[in-house]
Amino acid sequence: MSNENTRQLLIVEDDLALQKQLKWSLDGFEAVLASDGASAVLQFRRHQPTVVTMDLGLPPDQDSVSEGFKLLERLLELDPAAKVIVLTGQNDHANALRAIRLGAYDFLSKPVDPDVLSLTVERAFRLRELQDENRRLQREQQHDALGGLLTRDPQMVKVCRMVERVAPSDATVLILGESGTGKEVLAQGLHAASRRSGKFVAINCAAIPEALLESELFGYEKGAFTGATKTTVGKIETANGGTLMLDEIGDLPMALQAKLLRFLQERSIERLGGRGEIPVDVRVVGATHQDLQALIAEGRFREDLYYRLAEIVVEVPPLRERLGDAVLLAHAFVKRFAAELRRPGLSLGEDAQSVIERWKWPGNVRELQNVIKRAVIMAEHERITAADLSIRGAVDDGAQPVNAELDLRQVRERAEREAVVKALARTDGNIVRAAELLGVSRPTLYDLMNRLQLK
Repeated sequence: MSNENTRQLLIVEDDLALQKQLKWSLDGFEAVLASDGASAVLQFRRHQPTVVTMDLGLPPDQDSVSEGFKLLERLLELDPAAKVIVLTGQNDHANALRAIRLGAYDFLSKPVDPDVLSLTVERAFRLRELQDENRRLQREQQHDALGGLLTRDPQMVKVCRMVERVAPSDATVLILGESGTGKEVLAQGLHAASRRSGKFVAINCAAIPEALLESELFGYEKGAFTGATKTTVGKIETANGGTLMLDEIGDLPMALQAKLLRFLQERSIERLGGRGEIPVDVRVVGATHQDLQALIAEGRFREDLYYRLAEIVVEVPPLRERLGDAVLLAHAFVKRFAAELRRPGLSLGEDAQSVIERWKWPGNVRELQNVIKRAVIMAEHERITAADLSIRGAVDDGAQPVNAELDLRQVRERAEREAVVKALARTDGNIVRAAELLGVSRPTLYDLMNRLQLK
């Protein structure tokens, strides 16, 4: 059940008389009730309330706050943006502050003034509405080059910024990087951020037999060869006005390299069996995991074609070199696949996150995506464990760079950056929980992020 058009409130209180009183005083909101942690989680999942009021003393140990804090953490895991208002005893200031540090929105002392409670709940709803609207506006204004790519790694952020700067031009772009690093996502972002109104068309030069690749690229006229029963437009013409991505361009046969070079020079093509030149306005993006300079030295790739393609070169770092990105992406993949499989409460356990951080990911983002999808399908419980990931040999070698910097300022900044990025990845971007993990206040974490230029 969605709360998209209602202001749903969850009241967690084991005292049934007080529970009814709270519901009566908050009759302006659509309230659902729970008397213990298990029923609260069930109601939270079912109704997805925006605001929660909860007592810390819950069954089976009402005299302790342990059950209340467990529930608080669980609710914020399910929805980090939820506004949880904690109700505490008069002399329970320390636990109230602890709840705020864990991510609670506010706390009120019992006995609660109904007017103050109603006002606090109203403010919580209003803040959440403003935050949701702000996120919506940010998504609308976000550069398309970053729209399909999630990262906090400084190297990868630079790559995205470079793509954004190049996008409005007509420069030919060459994207280099290992298989599975997200080269096509960047190419799509480049097209989306450009001024081009045509299609984004991609063709894998390694996946199509050499005998068919020319006709796939350039098209053919009726009767050009046996079986050519009608005139067919090729990928280059299909991308007219848009962007053509030539994936695995290092596998392009030499004969086609010459023809592609002529197209890049003349900006016109001739279909197989055709006699007339057809002008085409298309932006070409090449991509490969191969070392093109080595292929040039071996005589397997034309040097003049390389320089035509490499007006702008974008090098995508492998996932193992992208600080914090593996866990950050893992969280996103869990959310996506859990939603697809109708398992909204699924999340990554601490042991799973540790394994993800240590593994080198030779297959990069594609491997990570496959591992997480399998784990979401196979996980028996609500938390994905290291065993669910089925990754063997994920060890932390702890090796230090041979030429490590000795400048203390640089060492400290590098350590701070790594700690902050990992904390943000571990908590899926939750500032409150990241600050708690790092042992600093929220303002201090914001200052660190600004100084380290982490957004």
